[in-house]
Amino acid sequence: MSLLRIIPGLALAFLCQFAIAGAYEDMLDAVKKDDLTAINQLLKRGLDANTTDQEGNSLLILAARDGRTGAVKLFLAARAQVNARNALGETALMLAAMNGHLEVVRHLLVQGAQVNQPDWTPLIYAAVKGDVSISRLLLAYGAQINATADNGYTALMMAAREGHRDLVLLLLANGADLNLKTATDVTALSVAREKNRQDIVNLLIKAGAK
Repeated sequence: MSLLRIIPGLALAFLCQFAIAGAYEDMLDAVKKDDLTAINQLLKRGLDANTTDQEGNSLLILAARDGRTGAVKLFLAARAQVNARNALGETALMLAAMNGHLEVVRHLLVQGAQVNQPDWTPLIYAAVKGDVSISRLLLAYGAQINATADNGYTALMMAAREGHRDLVLLLLANGADLNLKTATDVTALSVAREKNRQDIVNLLIKAGAK
């Protein structure tokens, strides 16, 4: 006799788990294809908008990372936690900012996404790719320009490291501290020199970096 026949509750739990897993895979496929109709149907069928993958990425985080504005709106309407973090401490806003998804960033901010938080911030993430429009928007929402990541990096250091001249100019114009140091004495100027970003080096020295 089957164990599942002996223990009906176990059979029901197994079937429910299988159904949830199947719905989640369907949702991931719908997000990938930007199929808003399918996403909406799956949410109406009861799939929790706060379901996460093994890395702790919620559906909102995945949609924001990939720039799926419509999906982001649907998940938030279904009460997805706007400030949920994955296993690396990343939020939907951080990943949208790093990947250059301006409209997603704008919508998340309107919906209350945290622009300031301990350690890595959305502004520092935006500085990785040097997106000026997103960085300007984050600053307009009160991003702390001299906030530091857990390695001591600021947005200015990151922008200098990656060679994003226009973003360096924007940050300086908004009061970024030229001479902040990490615990290992890294500054925006030293990291620009290390990465051979001579145009950034010249700009920082002209602005008064030491």
